[in-house]
Formats: sequence, structure tokens, C-alpha cells
Amino acid sequence: MAATARAPRDTWIEEGLRALAAGGPDAVRVDVLAKTLEVTRGSFYWHFKNREALLEALLETWEEKGADQVIARIEAEGIDARDKVRLLGTLVPLSPLMPVELAIRDWARRDPAVAERLRRVDNRRMGYLRTLFSSFCPDPGDVEARSMLAFSLAIANQSVAANHNTHSRAEVLALATRHLLI
Repeated sequence: MAATARAPRDTWIEEGLRALAAGGPDAVRVDVLAKTLEVTRGSFYWHFKNREALLEALLETWEEKGADQVIARIEAEGIDARDKVRLLGTLVPLSPLMPVELAIRDWARRDPAVAERLRRVDNRRMGYLRTLFSSFCPDPGDVEARSMLAFSLAIANQSVAANHNTHSRAEVLALATRHLLI
């Protein structure tokens, strides 16, 4: 099939996120993406100055969808803080962005600018969790511990391959969440 002239900017970003999730930033290559999208390389340059601009757009998209939109969605629910934590516990692990999240965390180990962005996003997420937990936990140390445990559970759950004896993963996550909300 002959390459078409142009793909929308969002299509480039979506395919770039898939490549990032599959192989890290080195897998985000203009020629490979163009071939996958069946478009010319010129389509890329219509939307992006260079590969670095695409990588920046990928990070911006991850930040917007993985932090800003998640928090906005939860705040729009009109539920109490405990239910917000429960909802976070169901949304985050099932997010289609989780493979991208893990790739960005790996990328941040080698790139100081990505590490700084990750720190900023993680600080925002932790700040949100602190706000939720502090609404029903009076002890600041307890708020910090619960926030860290909830955040770690959401991110690291994807990396844990352990069996849970007679419980399913979903049951164990529900139990862990219940313990956080006591």
C-alpha cells in the first residue's frame, strides 16, 4: 500500500506512545512510525519540528492523561475522599497508559530532564493523595504513609508477578485498599 501524505498530530502521538511503551524512547523513530502509519515522513514534519518535539509531546500527553485528566475525572464524581481513593485504585492499574508510565519511569533513570518531569508529576499525584487521606486521617505521618502505600500499589502492582494463594489479584488489591481506608 502506498503511503498517504499526512496523518493527524494525535495519530502520531498515539503511535509514538505505543512505540514508547513497547521499546522505550529509542523505539520512537520517525521512519518506523511513518511506515507503521503508512504515511510519508513529511507528515511528521508537518506537526513536529523534530523527534525531540515528538518525545516532548508524548511526555505532555502522558502527564495530561495520566495525572490531570485522572484527577479531574475523580473530582467530577462528587464522592467523598474514601470513595475517591477507591476509584483511583480501580482507574490507575487498568489505565491503558500504564505501559507508557513504566517506560517513562525507566527512561527517567537515564535522562535527567525526564526524571525531573516524572518527579513533578509524582509530586502532584502524591499531593492529591495527601489531600484525600488528610480529610479522614488526622495524623500527618499516617497521611504520608498511606499516600506512599497507595501510590506504590498503583504503580508497582503492574510489576509484581506473585500468586496470592487462594485470592485473586483483584481480591488482594481490594483488601489492600480497605486497609488503607481504615
